[in-house]
Amino acid sequence: MTDWLLSAIGLIILLLAGESLVKGAINLSLKLGIPALIISLTIVAFGTSAPELIIAINATLSGTSGIAMGNVVGSNTANILLVLGLPALLATLDASKCDTKMNYFFMIFATLVFILLASMGSFAPWQGGILLALLFVYLLNNLKNAREYLSNVEDTCQTPSSELEQPNPVMVNWKIAALILLGIFGLPLGADLLVDGASSIASSFGISDAVIGLTLIAVGTSLPELATTIVSAFRNRADVAIGNVIGSNIFNLLGIIGITAMVGHVAVAPIFLRFDLWVMLVSSLILIPFVLYKVKLTRVWGFTLTVLYLCYVQFVLM
Repeated sequence: MTDWLLSAIGLIILLLAGESLVKGAINLSLKLGIPALIISLTIVAFGTSAPELIIAINATLSGTSGIAMGNVVGSNTANILLVLGLPALLATLDASKCDTKMNYFFMIFATLVFILLASMGSFAPWQGGILLALLFVYLLNNLKNAREYLSNVEDTCQTPSSELEQPNPVMVNWKIAALILLGIFGLPLGADLLVDGASSIASSFGISDAVIGLTLIAVGTSLPELATTIVSAFRNRADVAIGNVIGSNIFNLLGIIGITAMVGHVAVAPIFLRFDLWVMLVSSLILIPFVLYKVKLTRVWGFTLTVLYLCYVQFVLM
């Protein structure tokens, strides 16, 4: 019971600290006059993935890199099947005015490169360097086009997620500093509690670190994306919902494992190569009708995606 309690407390701290860091960073950027789109592409993308990054680094340094891999692969699968599936059960997501083709193609490319590197058995620093170089290219391309996007931001899928968080441009400096500090100190604390608790749970039940990362931790760290997508569904903002998932998946693959590989080798368990990485790829390909052909994400699709995710989790836990 203590391990479950520690894991729950760690997860709550992670989510609150991540939200605090994002809000503080957004308001700091607004104070500095940085355009909202640039904030969305850089600070918000990093901030919302900070819990996954801290967990991956802590897990790798503590010798449980299966949690790091499981967290990334499981989160990417959950982001598509669960994070898009559940909100679609509540409200139809109309992607007809959403153009994320280039970002989507880059996500598929990043997924294939990730699988290719993973097939070598582990992620060493040189492989992390390749992932980070791809992330740099992706961000640079988006930043170069930022001014153009700003002119029609309401009609693109790059609508800043900060819109949903309603940042306060007149927030006083000490509040901004407090939010950032809470995030900086809260993230490693929450990660320590969650990784320690989850590892103990895995050992007591005879469950591998990889499975815990693929399920418990993956779903937990996907909660911010899920909350954002639910709000997007009720506001009829398919652009924010789909854009949020694609951007998050790209950063998870390239940024989190890329940075983590720089601090320690990330081992790739054979189960990932036999099953989970291919599930992640197939899940990514499921988005083709919605991204390329503008098919509406109806409740039927939402039910289908959610059931597929539940079946996947059931199979992993068998």
